[in-house]
Amino acid sequence: MSTAALQATAREWLARGERAIEVRVAQARGSAPREAGTRMLVSAREAAGTVGGGHLELQAIELARGMLAAGETQPREKHYPLGPALGQCCGGAVTLAFEPLTPAVLANWPAPQPRFTLQLYGAGHVGRAIVKLLSGIDCKVQWIDEREDEFPAGPLPPHVEKVCVDAVEGEVDVAEPGAFYLVLTHNHDLDLRITEAVLRRGDFGFLGLIGSQTKKARFLHRFEARGISPETLSRMTCPIGIPGIEGKEPEVIAVSVVAQLLQVGSARA
Repeated sequence: MSTAALQATAREWLARGERAIEVRVAQARGSAPREAGTRMLVSAREAAGTVGGGHLELQAIELARGMLAAGETQPREKHYPLGPALGQCCGGAVTLAFEPLTPAVLANWPAPQPRFTLQLYGAGHVGRAIVKLLSGIDCKVQWIDEREDEFPAGPLPPHVEKVCVDAVEGEVDVAEPGAFYLVLTHNHDLDLRITEAVLRRGDFGFLGLIGSQTKKARFLHRFEARGISPETLSRMTCPIGIPGIEGKEPEVIAVSVVAQLLQVGSARA
């Protein structure tokens, strides 16, 4: 679950009066399953988010529900060595903080830090599969298509913005510097216009174009004829996805592409 989605869950629980405990990784030493600042929410019936899973999380949920049952209102901390006693072989140690969820506690949560900002062009099968995977990742996504009926019904994750406009290539101009772009529309001419707009900006962190080596060669030939430099063209990724992952199913492509985005984002960080 992304941080934005967990915050949305916290707001929902507060709005409906659901009593809950915020469980936060206050300190992590050595090999720990999650970093300091990671949060989860525990109510009497539900748990949202994760502080690392395994026996550590089971004990954390048990302690949090004990606090709820006892009506505790004061925060507390507990230290967990991640060794044989917990049946986890991480070898580190974690200190967890437990505090009843209130509007004031939620207000102290830091803003989510996105791994990358992405403009995703195309709401077809592959685009939908990519957004489904990105729903649990801290990132910022503008999902752009001219066809309203291609977007799925219902709300999108809080960090995914639907943009339905006629001249979709014009959205390139409003992207922030260093943004990532994925171009996978239903129309090759539209792919060409969007990709050219991104290349002419030149300040992209990643530009991925769906297609084959043949499509790439044709596009490069046109871009070269239009005066785009070889250095800029060399930064365009086509085909997209981690090399070596075979399969044309939208879900397979999506896994490969999202892994590629995470790789590039981690390298830039």
